[in-house]
Parts: sequence; C-alpha cells; structure tokens
Amino acid sequence: MDVMGEKAALFESGRIVQSADRDETGEAAEEARLRFAVEAGEIEAMSVLGAMLLRRGDLDGAEPHLRAATAAGDRAAANNLGVLLHQRGYAEEAAGWWRIAAVAGSAAAAHALGRHHRERGDEPAAEYWLRQSAEQGHTLGAYALADLLEHRSDETAEQWMRAAAERGHREAAYRLARALDRKAPHEQEAGGDNGVESPVLDEAEQWYRQAAARGHRRAALHLGAILEKRGALQEAGRWYLTSAKDGEPRAACALGFLLRDAGDTESAAVWWLRAAQEGDGNAANALGALHAERGETQTAERWYRAAMDAGDVNGAYNLALLCVEQGRTAQAEQWYRRAAYAGHREAANALAILLLQGGDTTGAEPWFSKAAEAGSVDAAFNLGILHAGRSDDEAALGWYERAAASGHTEAALQVGMARLREGDELTAERHLRCAAGGGSAEAAYRLAALLDARRPPAPAHELGEPSQEKSECEEWYERAATQGHRRAQVRVGMLAAMRGDVVEAARWYREAAEGGSRNGAFNLGLLLAREGSEPEAALWWTRAADAGHGRAALRLALVYARRGELAEGQRWADRAVSLGPAEVSERAARLRDALKQELSA
Repeated sequence: MDVMGEKAALFESGRIVQSADRDETGEAAEEARLRFAVEAGEIEAMSVLGAMLLRRGDLDGAEPHLRAATAAGDRAAANNLGVLLHQRGYAEEAAGWWRIAAVAGSAAAAHALGRHHRERGDEPAAEYWLRQSAEQGHTLGAYALADLLEHRSDETAEQWMRAAAERGHREAAYRLARALDRKAPHEQEAGGDNGVESPVLDEAEQWYRQAAARGHRRAALHLGAILEKRGALQEAGRWYLTSAKDGEPRAACALGFLLRDAGDTESAAVWWLRAAQEGDGNAANALGALHAERGETQTAERWYRAAMDAGDVNGAYNLALLCVEQGRTAQAEQWYRRAAYAGHREAANALAILLLQGGDTTGAEPWFSKAAEAGSVDAAFNLGILHAGRSDDEAALGWYERAAASGHTEAALQVGMARLREGDELTAERHLRCAAGGGSAEAAYRLAALLDARRPPAPAHELGEPSQEKSECEEWYERAATQGHRRAQVRVGMLAAMRGDVVEAARWYREAAEGGSRNGAFNLGLLLAREGSEPEAALWWTRAADAGHGRAALRLALVYARRGELAEGQRWADRAVSLGPAEVSERAARLRDALKQELSA
C-alpha cells in the first residue's frame, strides 16, 4: 500500500516538506536538519523524517522514528506506521495503528482501515470507516466508499463518486462519466427525441474531459467517441490519438476508422496494426477487410483468424464471406456455423441461405428463425419467403410484417400487396408508401396505381394543349419509371399523352419499348401513326406483335391490307386471331376472311 497523501505535504499535519523533485543536495540538507531536530527530541521532526524515509522505501530507517512519534501521540505518524507495517505484511498490526489514528480524527487512516476491512469481506465495518473518511473530505475515502456502494447497487454511490471527482480523482471522474453515459439513452427515451442533446450526456462529456486531461486513456477514448458522434472529427481524432499513444488499443482502432473515412488508408492501417497486435479483434477485422479489398486473400484470412482468436465473432463471419467469394462453399458453411453458434445473427441468416441454396430447407429454417429472433431483419423477410413458398400465407405475412416494421423495403411491399388483395387499402397504402420511399420501383408503381384508381376521370384533351400539373400518382409513376419499371414507363407515357404532351409520351413509350415492353412498343406505334409516321410505327408494332401483342398484330394486318400486300396482311391477321383478346380475335378473323376472298377472287 502506498504512503498516504501528497508527496509535497505530510499527511494530516499540514507541515510542509520539500518537493519530491528537489535536487539531492537539498534533500540531504533537509534530512540532516530533521535528524538534528530528532536528536533534540522534536516529535514533529520524528514524524516528518519517518514519512520521508518511508516514501524513499527505507522501512528499517523509518520505523523507529514513526513509532517514537506515534508513542508521543502524533496521528500522522500512526497512520504512516500502519502503512509501513502493511508493506511489511503485518496487516492486522497495521490495522491497529490505523484505528488509533482514525479514532484520533485521521481521514487517511480511516480510509486505509476501511480498505483493510473490505479486503477481508467485512463490508459493514468497511462502510463505517470509509464513510468517516469521506465525510471529512478525504478524496480517496470518497472514491472507495462510492466503489463499495456501487457494488451494492446503492443509489447514493453516485453522490460520493461525484464528490471524489470534484476533488480531482481521475478514476472517479471516469466512472461517474460512464454511469452518466449509460443513463443518457434512458433519459432521452423518457424525454422524447427532440433533437436536443441530453444534459446528462453533456455532463458525462465534462467528466470524461476532466479524467482525460489527467491522463486517463479510457476517458480519452470515450470522449473521442462522443465527439465523433457529434461530428467534431478533428477533436475526436486528437483524443483518440492521445488515448492510443497511452496504449489503449480500442482508441487506436477507432483512430484507424477515422483516418480511413478521411481517405488516409495507409495511416489507418498503421493504427489498426498497432491495435490488432495488442489483441483488438475489431482492428484485426479491419485489416482483414483492407487486404481483402486489395486482393491479398491470404493476408486477409490471417487477420480474420487473428480477430477470431481475439474473441471477435466477426472474424469467423468475415472468413466465411471470403470463402464464398472464392467458391469454397464447404469451408464457408463451417465458418458461418462457428459464427452463428456464437450468436452472430447475420452469420445465422447467411448459413440458412447457403443451406437453402443447397436444397436443405429443413436445415435452413431453424437458422432463419434464430437470426430473426436475434433481430435480423433480412432473416425475418427470408422466413416470409420460405412460408410463402409453402403457401402458408398467414405465417408468411406475419414475418413480412415483422421485417417491414424494422424498415425492410421488400417486406413492406409484400405486406402492401397482401393487404391490397384483402381489400384493406389504407393499410396497403401505408406499407406501399414505406416501400416506395425506401426505393422499391414496384411499390412506387403499385402505390401510383392505387392512387390512380381513386382519381376522378380527367377531362378529354387534344394533342398539343398545355399540360396540367402532375398529380401525386403521376409523380409515383415517374419515380418508378426512372428506376426502369416498364409498366410505369408506359403509364407515364399514357398520362403525358392524355395531357397533350406528345414529346414526353413518345420518350417514355420509347424507353419502355427499348427495354422490352410490348405495350410500350404498341403505344409508341400508335403515337407515330397519329403523327404521320406509319412506316416507323409498323416497325414498333412488329416488335410488339412478335412479343405476343394481339392488337399490334391486327394493326399490322390493316397496314399491309391498305398497302395491297394481302398475303402479308392475312398472315398478321392469323397471328392476331391466335393472340387475342376476344374482340381482337373477332375483328382479325373478319379481316382474314375478307383478305382470303380478295386473294381467291
């Protein structure tokens, strides 16, 4: 146990001795002065000289002076005699002297005595003496009392931790900050997320700053994390650097990510290497990913294994991903299993997909379930697909709804379509809006169609009339169309044509047609024909008819009949009859019969 108190002043007495960093000559002179005073029988000199020798480690020299001063009633000497005896291994005798000093009012002795009782498991006695010390303003006593009370989950622990922190105890400042940091999310949840940073978190930051400024490396790490989250990246980097230089591997890892995000990959790798060599699994994973991006798969695998050895389950998951990229499916399954058994939910989902691809539906389902129960949104969606494939629509919908509630776009689309089939348009619209907002072109199209069906009929317009403002449904159609949705492109073209915007209509019809839409090709043909470009129209109708569009085939039959190419007209009329729909087949049959008569005449 260290000597109690600051090195510049003897404990309890207020009597000043020379600073610890003085030169040897000055210290020797001070010691000589004290020895002269001791020979003259000065009790104060005995206590101070004993403390000096104790700090120096000269226990044999210190003990007689401390005993003599203690016998004369000097409480500081009694406290330091206890320290000396504790260092010699005489714990019970040390406690006896501490008790004498503590009863005489020594806060330092009360602290030492409290720690003695706690080490022996006598917590009531420990609390009594630590409280005596803390209430006298002793910093170490306040910290030790806070530690004891925190161990019991006593709410007053924070009060004493704060007292120690306010008196400059850096570990107390750090632990107080950690307690406030953990409390902040609950405070924000209770008060609602109004975009204002929690005052509890603000206070935690201040205590982290105090501890970090006193050289507490973990405080510097957490302070850096708070600043990074706030966007103060330069200051965060400085604290990460301070912590990392003091040997905190997590800070070195965090600094690496900060540097990588700033584009300095080489410097990031240096700090990741430093952190990984000190056993940080996250840094080892980062190095593995860096080497994998460079195509250095063997080095990447080595670092992923190092991460795994450091206890980071992501190492096994990343190894599996590396094996998948290399086509080593059996090894990938092995690593996925290892990560999944360790609780890695995405590994469980990936393992289930791998088993499903191999035809093992029975083996896949439990892993999907495990991943979903652990919070994997993708796994919940995949379970929906699995149940839908078995025609278990109710179970499928339940999993889709669970995934949709967590923001899964495709799951929201599936829920929306299911509710549409049930006739629940309001619920369907809500889910389709979520999916469309998440980037689903199909959801945007279906939402547009739902809104379109509710619109009152628009008045007729002639081509060339000024266009009206676009409705919400048209905006959703356009969003889907710009994402390449062919039916949406055709519908946008139709709405543009209805507004009289021929150029816009032609653009969307052409884009749909070139993407393989037969309706787009047919409508483009109609537009071109109305504009007098029948030869080009015929080309697009041919493309549509070849893709199975009956009306396009009928139009071609009419075109060729007007040109006098009766045999070609009859061929297209036959095709239109076979393609339908019914009214097209009827008209095409009449045209075909007329062309036959004409040919046979």
